[in-house]
Amino acid sequence: MSIDSVINEAFQPAANMASSIVFYSVPLMDGLEVRLILVWLVIAAVFFTIYLGFVNFRYFFKSFGLVFDKSITGSGDGQLSSFQALMASLSGTVGLGNIAGVAVAVSVGGPGATVWMIIMGFLSMSTKFAEVVLGIKYRKHMDKENPDDVSGGPMYYLREVFERKNMPKIGIFI
Repeated sequence: MSIDSVINEAFQPAANMASSIVFYSVPLMDGLEVRLILVWLVIAAVFFTIYLGFVNFRYFFKSFGLVFDKSITGSGDGQLSSFQALMASLSGTVGLGNIAGVAVAVSVGGPGATVWMIIMGFLSMSTKFAEVVLGIKYRKHMDKENPDDVSGGPMYYLREVFERKNMPKIGIFI
């Protein structure tokens, strides 16, 4: 038995339990089930779209102008232009699972699946916007002598929020 098999067998019960919680399904009609994770994602996307004043639609074309603007370049060592930042972000976001998932969704759901993916893509832009703004707002300068060395992301802003609510241990856990 290989080490991979041993690790898989050790973590399989915990992975199955986590999967059953995250991908919990609710029966709606005859044979139709909806996963709660999809409902939460739709609620979050609609909430952020409305709360942020439809930022995903208002600044859609402006974002393209900023990304492809040649006058905006990264200055200094390790700095990125807008286009380079977009490509780095896309490389971490779009992968084989997304490409294969779209192909499977279209083959199973037909053209209607494409329409819903486009709608959710537009709505989800607000969720991504909120996440990026929080990541930038709560980024940390790790080295006081080198202010260009910054770190940010959910692990920092979630911890900060729980610290402000006097629950620092929950923030560290999450």
